[in-house]
Amino acid sequence: MALLRVCGSSIFAFIIWRLIKRYRTPKSPLAHILGPKKEHWLKGNFHRIFQDGLRYNLDLVKQYGGAVKIYALLGVKALILDQEQLYISDPLALHHIVVKEQNVYEETDMFIVGNRLIFGEGLIATLGEQHRKQRKMLNPVFSLANMRDLLPVIQPIADQLRTILMAKIPADGSVVEVNLLPWVSRGALEYICQAALGHSFDALDPTKENEYIEAIRTLAPSTLRLIFLRPFIPMIVRRFSLYWRNKMMDWMPSDALKNLRHVVNVMDTASKNIFAEKKVTLENEGFVGNVGKCMKVRANASSSNDDRLTDSELLGQMNTIIFAGFETTTSATCRILWILAEKQDVQARLRSEIRKAKREYAAAQGLSGPWEDVEVPYDTLMALPYLDAIVRETLRVYPPTSLLSRTARQASVLPLHQPIRSASGEMISSIYVPENTTLIISILASNHNKEIWGEDASEWRPERWLSPSGERLHLGDGEGDSMSGGIKDGMKYPGVYGLIRAESRGERRMTFLGGGRACIGFKFAEMEISTLSCLFRMQ
Repeated sequence: MALLRVCGSSIFAFIIWRLIKRYRTPKSPLAHILGPKKEHWLKGNFHRIFQDGLRYNLDLVKQYGGAVKIYALLGVKALILDQEQLYISDPLALHHIVVKEQNVYEETDMFIVGNRLIFGEGLIATLGEQHRKQRKMLNPVFSLANMRDLLPVIQPIADQLRTILMAKIPADGSVVEVNLLPWVSRGALEYICQAALGHSFDALDPTKENEYIEAIRTLAPSTLRLIFLRPFIPMIVRRFSLYWRNKMMDWMPSDALKNLRHVVNVMDTASKNIFAEKKVTLENEGFVGNVGKCMKVRANASSSNDDRLTDSELLGQMNTIIFAGFETTTSATCRILWILAEKQDVQARLRSEIRKAKREYAAAQGLSGPWEDVEVPYDTLMALPYLDAIVRETLRVYPPTSLLSRTARQASVLPLHQPIRSASGEMISSIYVPENTTLIISILASNHNKEIWGEDASEWRPERWLSPSGERLHLGDGEGDSMSGGIKDGMKYPGVYGLIRAESRGERRMTFLGGGRACIGFKFAEMEISTLSCLFRMQ
């Protein structure tokens, strides 16, 4: 009874304290930024940008412009003050966030600490000089030269996957429904593991069960079930030792939390076993055989002591690259296959382009045998204009990662390309961003920006990447609205291709982000997606 009185008194005191704070707290520096009203005392309206998907995100921008105020989940900071965040899709603002002032706008503590607990000290769990060192070390792994070498590694995997799926189609021509998602996921896992680690989990063998495969596939849904716990993770990690954090997990009656811990333990054990195996092979055989594909270990062993990554950092890269390399590409590949199944004209045009490329390559090389069995090299595959347009357009309209967050480590002023209307009714072209403000980078909204892509921005139309003659459109080479069918000159998002002069291609989409934290494996992802799309359309 006494305990109930104490609890009741504590709750009453908390409510009174919150009411006092609400009426005595100074006006928020973001009070002049418009946005939807808070819908829930705990969830604010943050949950809507995930829960309600495409339509809600695009309506936010349509109603409020390229900078919108969002009320976040109730976190540690929100116990003192309602936490307001900025939802950004304006191209100039995003350029400042991810390129020009990337030292000011860094990943959130929740993102960094959470990823470090799951993956270890990998690229997505480090900041500053440590992150720059890791990226410098890993850049050669995803170089153009390495992509040329890796295509022959992943082509047999794609062939095996096609054979498995074709076997599920009845020989009598009857209709059967085949769930592609788990199989494409297994194939993507094999691609990244064999290409980056020189290791196979036999993911395409249905007779073999593998705990790691199941763990990595269930990681994303496991973390999503704990979304309300994430804001508290940095505080818990900083204030409690590993011993007490494990005790708290044992005591908490949460199956989702226990499942996530199991998933992380499985991933950690598997990566340590693979790493130990590769180090032994490297010491005994040198840079030959299968270890030649284990590029991270190989590159690290040959670097100077100053640049060399620790074993802990290398282990972090393994799980990071495996997860990033299969989760997003699985989503994109399945989306392309779904689109091609719906659009028979697109499928026929793509099939014609692929067959022509195979015939021409076989003839140029003087190859004998059926041209259908010819494997075209990397440069030929990635130069197919219609295939390239399909991949780019799918990644634009349906980005596998739609939202990312940054924290302003110091106060800053964020300029806007398109002015927005403030709460007082005036048009403003810049926003004062207080220190510790969280900003949501909307890849989805930026990829659907009608100012950039035209009125049909939300329509899937690969022709916008092609010239009238069907050639690849080199954005940034003076070709504008009339040729691209909607891509406008003078406005760019800080996409990865804008930073690659050798490709001579500007970029307007944010799918792979930009700046120092752009997706390091985007070339591999596009090669993987193109390879699968190419093979399936040959039938």
